[in-house]
Amino acid sequence: MRLLLAEDDAILADALVANLEHAGFEVETAENGAVAEYLLNRQHFDAAILDIGLPLVDGLTVLKRVRSSKPAQPILVLTALCDLEHRVEGLNAGADDYLTKPFEFPELEARVRALLRRAQPGS
Repeated sequence: MRLLLAEDDAILADALVANLEHAGFEVETAENGAVAEYLLNRQHFDAAILDIGLPLVDGLTVLKRVRSSKPAQPILVLTALCDLEHRVEGLNAGADDYLTKPFEFPELEARVRALLRRAQPGS
């Protein structure tokens, strides 16, 4: 399964890539929202993990734009914005799931796998 990870914190991104690849995923990264949007609109990803606090184009804008062009794209928001208002805003903008930092990797992996199961034809 091919994932896009849009995360501007290089240390966190490297750790997530290592863990996701160890879990059997192929991972491409984007360090800002402009790159994330470009990749999501031009390549196939089974799911995307999207930080809201991305530079150049914020993750919420990327989410809304990608949702309008690829409505079925599974997207999990991974962000430090943890209050109710931000969670509701992210889900209403089109996120399929919303996980706040800090988090434990097994939960992220389980949520990504759940997204992928729901995205399978006939599910």
